[in-house]
Amino acid sequence: MIELLTDPHAWAALVTLTALEIVLGIDNVIFISLLVSRLDAGKARRARQIGLLLAFVFRIALLASLTWLMGLTAPVVTIFANALSWRDIILMAGGLFLIAKATHEIHREVEVAGAEEEAAPGTRGMTLVVAQIALIDLVFSIDSIITAIGLVEQIEIMIAAVVIAMVVMYVASDPVSAFIAHYPTTKMLALAFLVLIGVALVADGFDVHIPRGYVYFAMAFAASVEFFNVLASRNRRKRHALQRKE
Repeated sequence: MIELLTDPHAWAALVTLTALEIVLGIDNVIFISLLVSRLDAGKARRARQIGLLLAFVFRIALLASLTWLMGLTAPVVTIFANALSWRDIILMAGGLFLIAKATHEIHREVEVAGAEEEAAPGTRGMTLVVAQIALIDLVFSIDSIITAIGLVEQIEIMIAAVVIAMVVMYVASDPVSAFIAHYPTTKMLALAFLVLIGVALVADGFDVHIPRGYVYFAMAFAASVEFFNVLASRNRRKRHALQRKE
């Protein structure tokens, strides 16, 4: 352990893996923020905390089960000449779940446009939200940890990177949730992101790797356009307010 602290290569690996874990964690934060958006403030905060805690527990538990986890990459079934492992099956199932969930939410948003806002879900609604968060946490955790195993060999570095990334995710979850709640148009953009991420996960399951750089560039570009749209909308409201006062 002491040797790792003085090894520049270990520090470089830690920085690289931490950055990657944070980027992969953004998907998790967006999904959690969207799921809790229909809960009231108190329940949403608890659901976010439970979701992030589960994500942390899943990642550490998977790191402690490296032998079992590596076995997930062994082929178990062949479909249309494609050898699929348990990892592939889990990624495809998670991707299809994201696509279905995001599509349902988009339909729900469009369908109730102009209607009265629904009442906040009760305890049953919160339980359902937490269950969905746990499911997708598991999918993202497996993808995240297998990526970590492919980059570094020292489990200490993996654990340190996961802990740092989870702290960043926890700090970012409140601002992201608040922003989505304050600007409803960004929710539709975030749902579109989830569809994109779901497609990428399904493609990974079939060994068709979509470079994540392309995916995140598209997300960053769309987010920057939406940012300027929100800024322009805010400035228009300010001008209208000033004109009414005159």
